[in-house]
Amino acid sequence: MFKSIKYLLFSSITVSSLLLAACGAQRISEGDANATIQAAVALTVAAQNAAQPTNTSAPIQPIFTQTQVQFSPTGTPLAPLILPTKTVNPAASACAKAELVSETIPDGMIFKPGTKFTKTWEIKNVSNCSWTTNYKIVFWDGDVLGGAYVYNLPQAVDPGQTVPISLVLTAPKVDDTYKSKWMLQTPDSVEFGVGEYSAPFYTEIVVSSADKPYTDVTAVDIKVVRDPAVGCIANVNYIATATFTSNGPIVVTYRWLQWDGNDSGPRTLKMAAAGTASVTREWKFHLGNNTGTRWFGIRIESPVPHDYPPAEFTYLCGS
Repeated sequence: MFKSIKYLLFSSITVSSLLLAACGAQRISEGDANATIQAAVALTVAAQNAAQPTNTSAPIQPIFTQTQVQFSPTGTPLAPLILPTKTVNPAASACAKAELVSETIPDGMIFKPGTKFTKTWEIKNVSNCSWTTNYKIVFWDGDVLGGAYVYNLPQAVDPGQTVPISLVLTAPKVDDTYKSKWMLQTPDSVEFGVGEYSAPFYTEIVVSSADKPYTDVTAVDIKVVRDPAVGCIANVNYIATATFTSNGPIVVTYRWLQWDGNDSGPRTLKMAAAGTASVTREWKFHLGNNTGTRWFGIRIESPVPHDYPPAEFTYLCGS
C-alpha cells in the first residue's frame, strides 16, 4: 500500500511540471505556484484515502443486558412435605376405649419349644358405644407366635360389659423370651388398646428346651385396704395383700416389711405351677396413734434375693 501512495505522489508532481512547461516562458506568480502545489497535495491525499479500505457499516458493539431476578414479598413459600396420614373418624375414636380386667398365662411362663397354649384377656368396654363383631383383634408388634394377624371380636359387647379374647398361640422352636402385642380395631380402622394410654395388651413367654428350666418370681403386687373403710373408731385395721407371680413351680422364702420396722420373719410360699399366689398381713392402729403415711413391703430371700417396691397408705382417723 505504501508503494502505491509513493506512485500517486510522483504522478501528481509530474502532471504539475507538465502544466508549467505548457505555459512556456510565461512567468507565473507566487500565488499561482502555491495554488498548483496545494492542488497536487490535495490529489495525493485523495489518492491516499482512496487506497484505504472503506466500511460503510457502523461498528458492531456487543450488547449486554442483565435481568434482575425479582422475588415478590407477597409470594407463597413452598409448603413442607407432609406424609399422608390415616383419617380418624371422631365417632369411631369415641368408641375406642377399653380396660384390661384380667388375663391368663402369667408373664414369663416357661414353655417347651413348639408347645401350643391359649392366652385369654378379659377386656371391658368402657366407651359409650356397643361393639359389634365387626370390631377386630389385630396383631400389633413383637412375635405373632403362630397365630393369625387379624381376628373378629367373638361377640357383641355393650358399654360396661366384658369380653374374653382367647387366642391359640404356639411357642417358637428356639429358646428365648418372646412378647406378642395386640390391639383392638373399630370398623373404621381405628386401632386402640387398654387403659389411660390405650396400650397394647400382650403375652410374654419364655421358651426353654431344658429338662428342668430355671423358674423365678416375675412380679409381686401389693394392695392395701382399710377396715372399716371410713370412720373414726377405736381400732382401724390396714390389710395388705401381696400377689406373687411365678413362671413355673417354685418354693419362695420371703418376709413382710413395715414402715415401723416390724417385719414378719422368714416365711415360705410353695407354688406348684406357673401362676399367681397371694399372702396377707394386717396392721392395727388404735385411736390416738400418730397419723401419717405408712407402708408395707415384701423382701424375697430365696431363691433370688429381691426387694419389691412398697405400697404406701395414709392413716387418718376419719378415712
